[in-house]
Amino acid sequence: MNKKFAIKLLLTCSVIVTGLLGSMIASPSQASAATQESLDLIAYGKEQIGTPYQYGSAAGSTDTFDCSSYIQYVFSQFGIDLPRTSVSQSYSGDKVDKAFLSVGDLMFFKTGGGGISHVAVYAGGGMMLHASSSKGVTLTSMETSYWKKAYVTARRVL
Repeated sequence: MNKKFAIKLLLTCSVIVTGLLGSMIASPSQASAATQESLDLIAYGKEQIGTPYQYGSAAGSTDTFDCSSYIQYVFSQFGIDLPRTSVSQSYSGDKVDKAFLSVGDLMFFKTGGGGISHVAVYAGGGMMLHASSSKGVTLTSMETSYWKKAYVTARRVL
């Protein structure tokens, strides 16, 4: 057999095997494109930007939010009932690997001692919508060292 032909055959087979293995590893069940509903949810959530933060803000209040009341309120406008606290919300829906985040996924963080203490919604493009204790409802990069370190898990409820 010609040496050049053997090398071409080996490279072709390698590319085919790599493509097959890559598709099996990608876990398409977790991958999800943004839906119109998730885009509408983010658009609605952005309408709340600037609303002040108040820890323990009452469920259903729209004058102030804390992180979990904001998430609960926005999702309720789309018929999705979530528990009141970020810890309780972290058990809702299906677990999603960070590599497969989709617009509308809930993201949970450990921002102090103990366990989960903050929740945000993934807005796409490495951005998240949440109620920040210092800025109120805001759009923030999840790629900062602070949020990368604090990230715990994500859940899909849409």
